[in-house]
Amino acid sequence: MKQYNQIKAKHPGALLLFRVGDFYETFGEDAIKASKILGIVLTKRGNGSESETALAGFPHHSLETYLPKLVRAGQRVAICDQLEDPKMAKGIVKRGVTELVTPGVSFNDQVLEQKKNNFLCAIHFTKGQHGIAFIDVSTGEFLVAQGNNEYIDKLIQGFEPKEIIFQKNKSKEYDAVFGTKYYHFRLDDWVFTPDFARENLTKHFSTKSLKGFGVEGLDAGIVAAGAILHYLSETQNDKLGHITALSRIEEDKYVWLDQFTLRNLELIFSPHQNATTLSDILDQTYTAMGGRMMKRWIVLPLKHTQHIQARLDAVAFLKAKEQITNELADHLKDIGDLERLISKVAVGKVNPKEVMQLKRTICRIDPIKALLNNSESPLIEQIAGQLNPCHKLIELVETTLSEDPAVQIGKGRVIADGVNDELDDLRKILHSGKEYLEELQDRESDKTGIPSLKISFNNVFGYYLEVRNTHKDKVPAEWIRKQTLTNAERYITEELKEYETKILGAEEKIHTLETQLYQQLIVSLEAFIQPIQQNAMLIAQLDCLTAFSEVAREHNYVQPVVNETFTIEIKEGRHPVIEQKLPVGESYIANDVFLDNKEQQIIMITGPNMSGKSAILRQTALICLMAQMGSFVPAAAANLGVVDKVFTRVGASDNISSGESTFMVEMNETASILNNLSERSLVLLDEIGRGTSTYDGISIAWAIAEYLHEHPKYKAKTLFATHYHELNEMTHQFQRIKNYNVAVKEVGNRILFLRKLVAGGSEHSFGIHVAKLAGMPPVVLSRAEEILASLEKSHDLENSSAKKANKVTKSAKKLETVLEDNMQLSFFQLNDPVLEQIHDQLISIDINTLTPVEALMKLHEIKKLTGG
Repeated sequence: MKQYNQIKAKHPGALLLFRVGDFYETFGEDAIKASKILGIVLTKRGNGSESETALAGFPHHSLETYLPKLVRAGQRVAICDQLEDPKMAKGIVKRGVTELVTPGVSFNDQVLEQKKNNFLCAIHFTKGQHGIAFIDVSTGEFLVAQGNNEYIDKLIQGFEPKEIIFQKNKSKEYDAVFGTKYYHFRLDDWVFTPDFARENLTKHFSTKSLKGFGVEGLDAGIVAAGAILHYLSETQNDKLGHITALSRIEEDKYVWLDQFTLRNLELIFSPHQNATTLSDILDQTYTAMGGRMMKRWIVLPLKHTQHIQARLDAVAFLKAKEQITNELADHLKDIGDLERLISKVAVGKVNPKEVMQLKRTICRIDPIKALLNNSESPLIEQIAGQLNPCHKLIELVETTLSEDPAVQIGKGRVIADGVNDELDDLRKILHSGKEYLEELQDRESDKTGIPSLKISFNNVFGYYLEVRNTHKDKVPAEWIRKQTLTNAERYITEELKEYETKILGAEEKIHTLETQLYQQLIVSLEAFIQPIQQNAMLIAQLDCLTAFSEVAREHNYVQPVVNETFTIEIKEGRHPVIEQKLPVGESYIANDVFLDNKEQQIIMITGPNMSGKSAILRQTALICLMAQMGSFVPAAAANLGVVDKVFTRVGASDNISSGESTFMVEMNETASILNNLSERSLVLLDEIGRGTSTYDGISIAWAIAEYLHEHPKYKAKTLFATHYHELNEMTHQFQRIKNYNVAVKEVGNRILFLRKLVAGGSEHSFGIHVAKLAGMPPVVLSRAEEILASLEKSHDLENSSAKKANKVTKSAKKLETVLEDNMQLSFFQLNDPVLEQIHDQLISIDINTLTPVEALMKLHEIKKLTGG
């Protein structure tokens, strides 16, 4: 226990698995945690005494079963092993932590998800731009970037790290941005210093500077990268030969997708249970590397048309050449996880079965090269040309390992015959010992003339020759007598003693020799780390391109035209996810969308609930993003000018834990959009302002649309879905705002949703019809229809072009009159002095000159009046 406590003191935050004989034991608080997480029995040592300690353990061979459960439960696990052979130890066996496994640092296949990266992230908070680094020790990827809170948050949403580390004195900054969303660990502040970071990195890469990696200017990012390497060494991960490069996440190469857009478009994850994401549709990859790369391509669409076109041409080639695609798919199906296999080689945690899998995967390179050489796609030709068949690796493994090696040394044959003469002799001794003894017995019997001679074995003095007394005078002088019996005598010879030594030590020696030879093989394989990592990256690209081609063929996608214009023109566009989830036999209603910077910059879309406004918004963004990923798109045709930023404000959600209402969340997201616009931005706004009262909502929505239209520098293309039919008036005042509506057809008292986008505004929301579909009680529906009829009767449609401020005031007065005349039970006390005061304030607002920020401030003042 003294030894345990000393080791536990070095790793106070970790759950310590302490090897005792054939068991891993946990003690005290660790035992209580482990028993709950693993469902194992909790016992006590020293029951009733002062030193009573909780105890829970499991057999050491069950580590692969129990360790993943602990890590997935958010535990840092320190594995403490015996560092010497108990047979050779004097006193207590030496023990030490051999591995510290955390959610972000693991090589265990049961912890890792096959098609997902297991990123560890480090953030260096500064007064200027924060630094961020991501590392996946299981694949060798090491990435760095820097930026403001928003950019850091966007990257974290896209990369989904399993663990985040940061300096202790920045806990407030971390909590303000991320709260408790991610598992995190705090490091001492001195780890996050520039000199220490650079020294760590240059030492690891054996370079004098970091200029060769293109990260020299990222001072804060370098500090984060250095901190990550330090953390890995602290977790006993010193063998990092597979971390061969540090790559910069180049912001200017990829489309800006902020955290709200990633969430709202449901690209790789969804807040809704059992929802289908874009990744679920596009990720038809066969390999683990391809699956991980596909997620990267989805969250980081390209901006440069040259690179986009190269991918599109490659997909077009594969789509057209179905036979080649099918053959390529057959090869990809047999390819193992090269990145993680070679990473295990680098850290010495690869087993013989995995080495054989690595070899079999590499054997697929030559046929893939042969299949793709002379293809019509420059990108595929380039990939095929760069693939390295690694013939020496194949030869090395084939000549060293058995054809079907055991999963570990000691569990069966690992090293092939003919590799080592001593090993072959030992195996011969072990497996043909009986024959050898029979041969020795016959030989000695013939030589001495003793027909009844026999060789036997006992635990006292091992192998011996037994001679009956009638023949003992024939025993040669060089035989050594060991025992006399009544009827016989037992002897040993030098040859028999040598053989005994051989056969008894053969198993142990075989284990030792196989271990040595296997370790030599692993060291030899380390020379292939970089070529295999390169192969993994190239195969992942082929896998993604093949997936795009198969999805395009299966779902009837077309090749988009991507160019440098400022036009988005989609003919018969479809939503890639919704169309796959429709009931059998029902076809998706396709729609045309046209946006540019000169004629039709903002489309104002009105229409009933459930008519498909949100789907049209989302599918427009998804088609643009899919094209820039290099995928074909769900449309009849698409002519797309590159977008550099996509912003979405859709759906309503409270952030209750931070005390933010639906409206506050909505305003935060909208403010982020308005503050980050660019000339090539695509903006999707859905029901802006619905989190507050109708008239506040109309005012804010109008002001936002006007801001986007009148922006002095940027004419961001915008789709604006709204229930506020008053916004249809904007087209008369702003030349680049056009009205569209999602058509419906009234058949008697029923409404048919046609889901077709047509020119012109809509005057009806059909909210009561939707309430009916939802199963609202008839009495409520009937009363709602009465109130609606009274409102419509009192509303003069001919005054729709009156001034907006006067219109809001008149509408408010009409609503007040109608409610006073018709409501049997008053829900609103309009004679309340506070409401009168708010009423007066609203009348005095000139919304023609009101900016969105001023509108938000005014709402804040009104909220104070209500005591909110």
